[in-house]
Amino acid sequence: MFTGLLLGITGFLVVWTYVESQEGKQPPISILFQHFAKLFNSRNNFTSPADVLLEITSEDSESNSSSFYSEFGISSESYSSLQQELFWAEPDRSITDVSMSTSSAHSTFIIQNLKDSYQIGEELFVTIHARDFNNESKRYGGDFFQAKLFSSRSPQKASVFGEVVDLLNGSYSVRFLLPWVGQAQVAVRLIHSSEAVQVLKHHRETDSDRVYFNGYFEGLGPNGNKLKETVTCNVKWDQNGLERMGTGDCCCDYKDFRSGEEWRCQRPKSLPCSARVYHSMGGYIKRVTAKEAMFMSETNKEINGQRTPIKILPSNETVDITQKCRPGLHSPVPAGFYLNDVWESFVCRTRNFTTETTRQCLKDKHIHMMGDSTLRQWFDFLLKAVPTLKRMDLHVQYEAGPLLAVDVENNIDLHWRAHGLPLRCLKTEVTNLHYVSNEIDDLTGGPHTVIVFNLGPHFTTYPLDIYTHRVLRIRKAVLDMLQRAPETTVIIKTVNTGYKDVFGSDWYSLQLDRILRWAFQHVGVYILDVWQMTACHYNKEDIHPGPVIIKNEIDIFLSFICPE
Repeated sequence: MFTGLLLGITGFLVVWTYVESQEGKQPPISILFQHFAKLFNSRNNFTSPADVLLEITSEDSESNSSSFYSEFGISSESYSSLQQELFWAEPDRSITDVSMSTSSAHSTFIIQNLKDSYQIGEELFVTIHARDFNNESKRYGGDFFQAKLFSSRSPQKASVFGEVVDLLNGSYSVRFLLPWVGQAQVAVRLIHSSEAVQVLKHHRETDSDRVYFNGYFEGLGPNGNKLKETVTCNVKWDQNGLERMGTGDCCCDYKDFRSGEEWRCQRPKSLPCSARVYHSMGGYIKRVTAKEAMFMSETNKEINGQRTPIKILPSNETVDITQKCRPGLHSPVPAGFYLNDVWESFVCRTRNFTTETTRQCLKDKHIHMMGDSTLRQWFDFLLKAVPTLKRMDLHVQYEAGPLLAVDVENNIDLHWRAHGLPLRCLKTEVTNLHYVSNEIDDLTGGPHTVIVFNLGPHFTTYPLDIYTHRVLRIRKAVLDMLQRAPETTVIIKTVNTGYKDVFGSDWYSLQLDRILRWAFQHVGVYILDVWQMTACHYNKEDIHPGPVIIKNEIDIFLSFICPE
């Protein structure tokens, strides 16, 4: 039985274990991002990030949480904790030249106290030193690094996610668990420099309309002739650049009165607002300056460091994951590791499902998937994995759904549909775009019902409040569901890694991931952590991961439904 140490944002050390001996002492929500070891005020006295954030955001949190957040049972203290989760260090000086930004070519990592060999279950510590293009040491934090320990030796194909801690002085500490026997090597990537993160933050705050959508209106003109008009649409939000849609009588506003979600389209010239029939992705507007583009060019690049092979030997200590999969389990760092292309979970005891065991697990189940194309990959995978599942042709646009597959003999019905607007997709009927909270409210639930949803990539360009509002509405629907039908299985798939630009960066996704985990940390649901699974695999990162990763995600999904 081995333990790990997790450094929380408040500066306290939190001890967690992988085994069920600590079942009654669940640690705080897994942070899964760079932690901040310390902050210094102008007098160079130690101050925790929590103290700084509470001072900075006290007025905002009080005003912002008083109305909407209190409606969903979110206290001002809980809202403040969310602000702490979202904290990210910024440059402490004016960046007048790109040469002052972090350079992947000059930044390095070293292995601390490297030994000739280690035993399985030990930890390895690495220090990253960030340097700028002048090869000068950085003196502030905020760089977005990702690290993994891996072995590319066939047939081992092993890898594990590394936890990065921002020391806020230009250095970063990385902690790895050594979970397999054999050799391993450290790899560290600069996803974005601290200066590039500021570019991303700026465009999220001022340029949220850089992804726009089309609304298609159809109807009859005054002479009975058929008219068609296409206009620009987006989330209704009167700031962050979305106000550029127009004011006054410029637009058609569409409010879903059940969820409170609002959508806006420019008013067509000849047709009424009620004539909107279709929706699609419109396009991208890139407003990045030449200087910002240079900051963003240092994206997803490996940094140099010690390539010394790490030798890992067997140990007399055994690591048995005896915890049965159940709702509410904490996701540690690492949450598991790959070995021979199989994800070995540290969260709970998972299984490797065959075609037959998959069919048996899904027998007599109504599975409702709601989300984006990364969740639609699960629908597609299960269609292939269970040949008796037959897809029904509902004559809809496949990217948006709804999709349905049935296995009459085993009484299985599998559903997938998109999570509603905003949605980057091909032309699809507006009536088929349903919000997740409404869909959950319309389900009866019960022991034969499985609900799984995800939410992320289509929200990366928007203010965090828009995403938070959406998540909290879904949270309320889930709580209502579990109140009326507590035996319902609810599973949340977290956000994938893979986006690396100003329209969908992993830094954006990481912040959304934090909000999602914060919102559901005390709700009796399963959290399926795919962030680590997609970040540390040997395959090239892709927002739509390959079959090996999807198979492992499905195995965990099925283990939640059918625990041993």
